[in-house]
Amino acid sequence: MSQENLLEIKELTKYFKVKKEKLTAVDNISLSIKKGQCLGIVGESGCGKSTLVKMIVGSLKPSGGTIRLEGIEYLNLKGKEKRDFWRNIQMVFQDPISSFPPRMKIGNYLAEPRLNYDKIKKKDAISQAKELLEMVGLKKDFINRYPHELSGGQLQRVAIARAISVSPKLLICDEATGALDVTIQNKIVELIDKLIHKEKISCIFIGHDLAVVGSISDNVAVMYLGRIVEYMNSQMLEKNPLHPYTKALREAAFDVYCNQEDELKVLEGDPPSPLNIGEGCAFAKRCSFAKEQCFKERPQLKEVEKGHFVACFI
Repeated sequence: MSQENLLEIKELTKYFKVKKEKLTAVDNISLSIKKGQCLGIVGESGCGKSTLVKMIVGSLKPSGGTIRLEGIEYLNLKGKEKRDFWRNIQMVFQDPISSFPPRMKIGNYLAEPRLNYDKIKKKDAISQAKELLEMVGLKKDFINRYPHELSGGQLQRVAIARAISVSPKLLICDEATGALDVTIQNKIVELIDKLIHKEKISCIFIGHDLAVVGSISDNVAVMYLGRIVEYMNSQMLEKNPLHPYTKALREAAFDVYCNQEDELKVLEGDPPSPLNIGEGCAFAKRCSFAKEQCFKERPQLKEVEKGHFVACFI
């Protein structure tokens, strides 16, 4: 494992048995994240983003492949060693209210991880909770409030504060801004970006909006039906995406890129059933640029320039 890489995923696969058929939700994915960097993962609902995250956090067992954090294949850990290790990976979810115990004060909610992991005194944990609230732009007196007294944006700030309270090495944001309006979205993205750089935390930022994901990420992986179809840095994403699916997502996110003389109409129709993708490219039936080869062969992810990988014959 590279000394610079915090997380390494190799040939990760997850399939589910549906009656007598096999549904492949994540198909042979390999990724790495350097220490202190943010990886964005973008794609439509059902592309496998959440399944990938569930395997990274250990709530879903992979069908194949490996996941390592700092060289440790942590999914195989047992007992106390496993419990202690999980402080290294923390999550922020899309719907903050669902993760808050309704009768627990915000201060106790923020203090809980330190009390569980570090066995510190309650007063010290509450003192840190006040500091965390200030770090995420909230007042100290929020410690005495209940979840129903906070707005969605405020709850998401508290969720972020709790996630960083145990100094994780990897923060996973799964559609963390998806349930918020655009103004609040931007503020939360700015907050996450500030914190991961200040605290030197690596991050996986998952979403379906290319503009939001690209704004915070160093590198971006585009997923379609369980596979990565393009991987590049955020500058390449803005200037020169190559896969027709990525181009379509970019046009949806940035109207300024729409060229009326060469209009992309690549997202017509629905994705094929994951139970019956066929032999060729999974995107071929929706792609206005598809040629005969696309329906017969599945393109592999290949490096077309340094740091830029694409799975496409076009």
